[in-house]
Amino acid sequence: MTTISVGSPRTRRALWPAYAAAVWSLGYGALGLSWALGAPGFPWGRSDPDPDGALSILAGLDPTPGGWWIAGFGLLCTVTALALARTSGRGPLRLAPLFLAWPLAALLAVVIPDSRVMMGLAYTPLLLVAPLTGWSLGGVQLSDAWPWPVLNQLLCMLGGLLLAVGAVAYRRRGRDACAGCGRTDEDGWTSPAAAARWGRVAVYVAVTVPLVYCATRWSWALDIPLGVSKEFLDEGAKDAPGIWLAGAYLATFGAGGGLLTLGLTQRWGEIFPRWIPGLRSRRVPPLLAIVPATLVAIVITVAGLTYIRQWLAGRFLLSEWGAWLPETFWPLWGGALATAALAYHLRRRGRCRHCGRS
Repeated sequence: MTTISVGSPRTRRALWPAYAAAVWSLGYGALGLSWALGAPGFPWGRSDPDPDGALSILAGLDPTPGGWWIAGFGLLCTVTALALARTSGRGPLRLAPLFLAWPLAALLAVVIPDSRVMMGLAYTPLLLVAPLTGWSLGGVQLSDAWPWPVLNQLLCMLGGLLLAVGAVAYRRRGRDACAGCGRTDEDGWTSPAAAARWGRVAVYVAVTVPLVYCATRWSWALDIPLGVSKEFLDEGAKDAPGIWLAGAYLATFGAGGGLLTLGLTQRWGEIFPRWIPGLRSRRVPPLLAIVPATLVAIVITVAGLTYIRQWLAGRFLLSEWGAWLPETFWPLWGGALATAALAYHLRRRGRCRHCGRS
């Protein structure tokens, strides 16, 4: 590997995610060191309100030796991020930073977090409105949805995303691609026509997969025990009144997201419909669709992996399949949604003002 030159302003701007990932890694490694030395706030183990350690993959971790492991992990991420920022992406060792960066990014963004991130994001609007309507939601409050251990998961996801973006920029340099758009002289599968084809398939998958989950939750709200026993519904309603209505809300949230996903291949996803006052017939900013779709894809994948871990641990009954089986397909949903968002980006990116390719 060779050290890169300063290059164009666009190239310099493309380096900031890797440098930001290095700063994040140093800071988080320092947090791990402080926890190892006895500072409060360790977000796993006994301080995590994870019932029975069933959700977090790090539920059994203690400040010692956990804090030391985190400090070492932070150091490894720092070295990796600096390699992404300070080397050219060429030479015999050009792939070494990527072999580290992508697994570390995946670990931070989708493996360490758990389904509570999705639950917090989905229920936050409901928890904000509930006091105005008198709906108690079983006594759950906003602070219950976002305790420090869950906020820490958001922090981990941020570090993973920074590493991932830094890895993308590094790979572009190694391929002599444009630092701004990533294009080379050969489009292949990234051409708008190709992206329209495989993006359409991804959208259909992303819309279809969550429908089984939606069907179960809507049925439960109507007191129809689809995929579960009647005793399951009765016990849930007794222990947490309104829980099945809240589940129907979450299902409706997912179905609504599925309808919005269709916009990634429809004209109304590119031009605002005429019935939207003030925006009618205007061009939809691509990031308005890409950013939410990408973030939702990550959160859904995280939640699905949580259910898969619980299934592998033998925590579910086959007779109560409606309570867990639909969620195990969520990584497929998340992957399809991320793929659809990528296809939408490739179709909408237009001519690059830096390299002139279109």
